[in-house]
Amino acid sequence: MTDTAARLLRLLSLLQMPREWPGSELAERLGVADRTVRRDVDRLRELGYPVAATLGASGGYRLTAGSALPPLVLDEQEAVAVAVGLRVAAGQAVAGIEDASVRALTKLEQVLPAKLRRRVRVVGGAVAVRVGDGPTVDPEVLTVLAAAVSNRERLRFGYQDAAGAVTRRHVEPVGVAASGRRWYLVAYDLDRAAWRSYRADRIDGPHPTGARIVARELPAADAADYVAGRRTDWGTPEYRAEVSIAAPIDRVAGRLGAEPGTLVPDGDTACRLVGTRDDDPEWLAVQLMSLGVRFRVHDSPELTARLRQLAARLAEAVDG
Repeated sequence: MTDTAARLLRLLSLLQMPREWPGSELAERLGVADRTVRRDVDRLRELGYPVAATLGASGGYRLTAGSALPPLVLDEQEAVAVAVGLRVAAGQAVAGIEDASVRALTKLEQVLPAKLRRRVRVVGGAVAVRVGDGPTVDPEVLTVLAAAVSNRERLRFGYQDAAGAVTRRHVEPVGVAASGRRWYLVAYDLDRAAWRSYRADRIDGPHPTGARIVARELPAADAADYVAGRRTDWGTPEYRAEVSIAAPIDRVAGRLGAEPGTLVPDGDTACRLVGTRDDDPEWLAVQLMSLGVRFRVHDSPELTARLRQLAARLAEAVDG
């Protein structure tokens, strides 16, 4: 590698840090004159890197977002972190990300030095990722949500609750968080005057309004902490469910929602649903009834109450 090429790579690595670099500081870091820094910046621009420059005592150079994705420069730790992250991402609940992650990982491993490639494979082989069959999120939806959080901008979107009802929401987003294999938007609901968390896979057509959000104090350390507190959009806390189902597990699997909650076989002709849930008990009650087989609830006051309410409604409908 020539001295010029090595210097350009070093300059690019510095500019990828999220800050503005005075030309004199770049010159000192690279061991060259200010004029050489200016020429090297022009070379990077010719290669497609959008390097912006501002004048004045507080001005300098910084790498901005462009219309294309030019090559990135990663150090050893960053390369390993990205590669392992791609392996994990292949099992996450974002629609289409599995194939994209595998393609990106393949490209990255092709250019990694042998030493780093071995490190990535050792770490990746030791990391177990469970791939589920629950709901997935459109990556475009996640992008819009994250952008609104970063821009501190209000959002409007359609939202489908656990019972299937769709409403329009007008919110002030403060964070996007992952919990298990689900993604959540944490926001202040302007129409309901309350904090809410929204399942991202139930959000439809989010779009920013252009209005800035009002500074409010989230009743948690951050969005992830809020979601971890099991505060859901429909106001139902986490509850325990234990249900015996008179049907083999392969007939029931996939019909009672995603985790949390575990379906285990109970002989060849029955199975049991055990564990905790963060969905609406009424939704689970309806799903159990739709199986068309006998079942018995053992330990869930919330689920039992919803089943009794449904039974009363059905009896009223028949008697009427």
